[in-house]
Amino acid sequence: MTGLKDATAIVGIGQTSFARNLPEDERTLACRAVLAALDDAGIAPGEVDALASFTMEETDEVELAKAVGFGDLTFFSKVGYGGGGSCATVGHLAAAIAAGQASVGVAWRSRKRGSGPRPWRNTTVQLPTPAQWTRPYGLLRPVDEIAMLTRRYMHEYGATRDHLFNVALACRNRANQNPAAVMYERPLTREMYMTSRWISEPLCLFDNCLETDGALACVVVSRERARDCRRAPVYVHSAAQGLPAQHHGMVNYWNDDPLTGPAWTAARHLWKHADFTPQDVDVAQIYDAFTALIPLSLEGYGFCGRGEGGAFTEQGALEIGGRLPLNTGGGGLSEAYVHGFNLINEGVKQLRGTSTAQVPDAATCLVTAGEGVPTSALLLRT
Repeated sequence: MTGLKDATAIVGIGQTSFARNLPEDERTLACRAVLAALDDAGIAPGEVDALASFTMEETDEVELAKAVGFGDLTFFSKVGYGGGGSCATVGHLAAAIAAGQASVGVAWRSRKRGSGPRPWRNTTVQLPTPAQWTRPYGLLRPVDEIAMLTRRYMHEYGATRDHLFNVALACRNRANQNPAAVMYERPLTREMYMTSRWISEPLCLFDNCLETDGALACVVVSRERARDCRRAPVYVHSAAQGLPAQHHGMVNYWNDDPLTGPAWTAARHLWKHADFTPQDVDVAQIYDAFTALIPLSLEGYGFCGRGEGGAFTEQGALEIGGRLPLNTGGGGLSEAYVHGFNLINEGVKQLRGTSTAQVPDAATCLVTAGEGVPTSALLLRT
């Protein structure tokens, strides 16, 4: 892994518009995001020889390669576990390029979650093993499982709904500055939050991510190649995946401590190969399918101690100018929910200095994938 440190860089990012319902199909959206990322990098499609995406991605490598006009592909991979795979797609490309298996890699995610079906509504297929222990007892959706963890977290450590509101507000405030965000110019107040309907108690409407159609992509090349690209490189300093022993889905039933989730496993590996620490991170893009994942991740990645994640959010800590500016494009809660890929692109924007909510002189950024499922993370630097 020491050979991966700063050996590759993200040199291009692209995205489509985000909305509850876009007319294009997922393949068209994928092609548009990939072409935009390549154009951003100044790289021709025929130079691409590596791809990485999610196992849940409906647009496969063959379709994308033909439609966009890639050259011969010498590396391609897919990462499982939904939102846990976002950062791992970049990590796989970085490892392949650093090892000489490829030279120009593209990672992407295209999704019609806003207008498409919900995975848990399909009753014609056999439930995966973890779900056989949860869904018959009423935990039908991811939000139901995270609600269980949230209630336990509140009980054990005294976290409150005000702490969750701090997370929702920080993300909404950043989306209000971002014209591309679904929640652009749509403020959130404490009264709106506290009086909104329950989705799965103790998680209310504003504790849940958006349902969004859209696509995003990024381009990864070697450090040497990055010097010739159109944009200043953002280096992949460290990358990690994490699947803890005896893990059992979002409820994490079989672990000695269900609140010590995959973030803890990924974090140990991530920081072990980094030249800086959590205290040196200028800005973070932390996976926020649900507000409760933020305090759990703050603890897992070492920004505070056990049980301190709720209190960490107080006094504007997650806002611009706070201890750890968070999800500066609005995140999954208020910009778009495309399995966390927008967090990667926003991290790049921050380190380029082009974010709509720019952190002054940002030089280091943590990006994380879904907590509660086998996950992944990146440390990016200028």
